[in-house]
Amino acid sequence: FSIQTILTVSRHTLPNHIVVYFLPTDSVVIATDQVNARSILMYQQNLDKIAELSSHSAMGVSGPNCDLVNFSEYISKNLALYELSNDGMKLSTHAQANFCRGELAKALRKGPFQVNVILGGYDENVPNGGSLYIMDYLGSCHKVNYGAQGYASNFTLSIMDRDWEEGMNEEQAVKIVEHCIRELNMRFLLNQSNFIIKVVDKDGVRTVKADSDPSDN
Repeated sequence: FSIQTILTVSRHTLPNHIVVYFLPTDSVVIATDQVNARSILMYQQNLDKIAELSSHSAMGVSGPNCDLVNFSEYISKNLALYELSNDGMKLSTHAQANFCRGELAKALRKGPFQVNVILGGYDENVPNGGSLYIMDYLGSCHKVNYGAQGYASNFTLSIMDRDWEEGMNEEQAVKIVEHCIRELNMRFLLNQSNFIIKVVDKDGVRTVKADSDPSDN
């Protein structure tokens, strides 16, 4: 039961968002904060930043809310169009990640999407089922076991390096997520209290926990 961990807090021009990803053997665990804020203003604390790309893949996105929503919908709708145009054939998680990376790179010379992305999914023909890819707004893409982007790396890389082990189960993965979140709440300047956790496995995408109901707007 392997785990891949990503915890991002975007920096510089991007708002401070947190995205956490884990890859157990037969599933992917995804967690993000639910805060929508800009400068000194808090707009909402029940935003769902995990976009379902297909029945068995999802993408956690951090960045300004306009780019977050636009890019998530652009990718998900194009993947749906591909499926409709090709007699129901679905792209693998690897192919989805490469399409996503290509669109980020293509936009650099037009109108860059100010988003950092972590994309995970479940494929029956992939060893262990799940796979996980990390991308930044410059269009880089890597398949990872665990890692961190932005300010979160200062607080969480040591936790993940110490606690991550090959063969971990989903329950152990969630405990590492919660440990990382507690560390950020205690040490990081910005306090983001609400988080949502989703799992992608052979049965599809499901919500495990939501501190604030995204549908309650």
